[in-house]
Amino acid sequence: MSVTTDKKQSADGGFVEIIKIVVQALLIAVAIRTVLFQPFNIPSSSMEKTLLVGDYLFVSKYAYGYSRHSLPFSPPIGDGRIFASVPKRGDIAVFKLPTDNSTDYIKRVIGLPGDRIQMMDGVLFINEKAVPKQRIEDYVEGAGGQTRRIPRYRETLDNGVSYEVLDLVENGFLDNTPVYTVPQGHLFMMGDNRDNSTDSRVQSAVGYVPMENLVGRAEVLFFSVDKAPAWAFWQWPWSVRWGRIGMSLR
Repeated sequence: MSVTTDKKQSADGGFVEIIKIVVQALLIAVAIRTVLFQPFNIPSSSMEKTLLVGDYLFVSKYAYGYSRHSLPFSPPIGDGRIFASVPKRGDIAVFKLPTDNSTDYIKRVIGLPGDRIQMMDGVLFINEKAVPKQRIEDYVEGAGGQTRRIPRYRETLDNGVSYEVLDLVENGFLDNTPVYTVPQGHLFMMGDNRDNSTDSRVQSAVGYVPMENLVGRAEVLFFSVDKAPAWAFWQWPWSVRWGRIGMSLR
């Protein structure tokens, strides 16, 4: 066998090994993304101030069990969930939008199966009981070189989960609603930025969310950047919100 042939076989063998390593790495990444954790970024202000535009977070895929929406591209491989667990009221969860089963949404779990949910004069009622709402300091938001102050409140659910909500518009469109009775196998989801959130209150756009559509539970922020793309690393010293990195969402 010639030296040229030996070199060619060696090169071919090295190329095959590289392909194997790449395939193995991809399979491991897909497995982690499917079974354990999946990263998401926040593109809108519907969960402000809990979640800000430019936040990056990990979602636990195992928290509520697995469905076809746990897999990339939600392949049509069956209905229902395995190892299913009902979310806790107050959890922040990622789900597939019921109207298209493909768009990722992130909201807070407010209503569980059988619950009756209503907003009256900006106050949240669950099963005819008002959720305590305490006025706290305004949220100061900067936009276009100007700032505005937005009324902010702390809500505390009956299970002890407490979180902040914004009231951008007094007597806004979604501050008074009919009573929503959550069907079995479904959830009622709401954004913390109450007047700037398309959620289960808007039945034609989101409505009740089937538990099958759950992707996972938000766990922790691993990165956050303000007014700059995450890949613009040369701006990180000024654009990264360092204080938000590692913040727990539980």
